[in-house]
Amino acid sequence: MTTVIPLLPSDAEACCTPVTGGILAVEEAERIAHTFKALGDPTRLRLLSLIAAGEGGEACICDLTEPVGLSQPTVSHHMKMLVDAGLATREQRGRWAYFRVVPDALERAARAIQP
Repeated sequence: MTTVIPLLPSDAEACCTPVTGGILAVEEAERIAHTFKALGDPTRLRLLSLIAAGEGGEACICDLTEPVGLSQPTVSHHMKMLVDAGLATREQRGRWAYFRVVPDALERAARAIQP
């Protein structure tokens, strides 16, 4: 006995929808890639989450080293990458640096590749 399986209607637009909202300019693609490169490291993701969860939505560099198990210079390097990518801000207070997550930075990165 033969079973007939009905075909779904062919919809060329549904199968050929672009992944992004349009073609990215070279500069925009480089900026977005820089952001995603900064987010591509598990330590940097942890640092962002630690800062966001910190009292007042900020954290001192001195409070970030122990939770990630890295030296202060290494954490400072990771934080510089996050600041350079626009994902965090840095404020110097005396000899300590304090960081905040840029509120809409992650949303901007996600919107950049949404259709």
